[in-house]
Amino acid sequence: MNSFGQFCPIAKTSEILGERWTHLILRELGAGSESFNDLRRGLPRISPSLLSTRLKSLEAAGVVARTQSDGGIRYTLTEAGLELKPIIVQMGIWGHRWARSKLTPDDLDPSLLMWDIHRTMNAGYFEDNLVTLYFEFSDYTAKFRRWWLVIRDGDVDVCMKDPGYEVDLTVLTDVRTLTGVWMGDIGLGQALRDHRIRLSGANHLKRDISTWLGKNYFADVGPARR
Repeated sequence: MNSFGQFCPIAKTSEILGERWTHLILRELGAGSESFNDLRRGLPRISPSLLSTRLKSLEAAGVVARTQSDGGIRYTLTEAGLELKPIIVQMGIWGHRWARSKLTPDDLDPSLLMWDIHRTMNAGYFEDNLVTLYFEFSDYTAKFRRWWLVIRDGDVDVCMKDPGYEVDLTVLTDVRTLTGVWMGDIGLGQALRDHRIRLSGANHLKRDISTWLGKNYFADVGPARR
């Protein structure tokens, strides 16, 4: 971003953070994504070249640290970057209260939805068992229609191809409904009663879906009174 030509700290901050995608990159880093591929999974619509450019800019600004080891390249927040985390969170709180999504087609993204669910769901509920959850979205075809979450030893993996394990629970729904539930705009119980979400499989997983599924970090933020 070009300089605003002002000494104001807000102007200087905006020169670093004002570029498109920058806040979302910081969101992903703050949520624990460290590899380039994980960042892309949380930002499926950003091009690899643009992501690389933004990371280099943030590194040059001292906000992101890039380290290389046998495990590959890792991106982490520096002390300056960590100081931005509560600011990014507050932006999310403000946005869910005052700029609450109306779930237009452009806002619906099954890739981000499944990635967000996988990293914040209550994996501890499953203990040390191998559990496979299958999600099918009726409003998508081909590539983005079928998703598997494999929970093992407290870790959750997102798969777009059948991992080959026996499915313990099948969730049939549409992206709009599950996104609404995840963001706190639609009650899970209501969606189940209306058959907008259909479950089949292990009874305890169906019974306890509100326990293990969890919800988005901002789901409890109420809308503003206008």
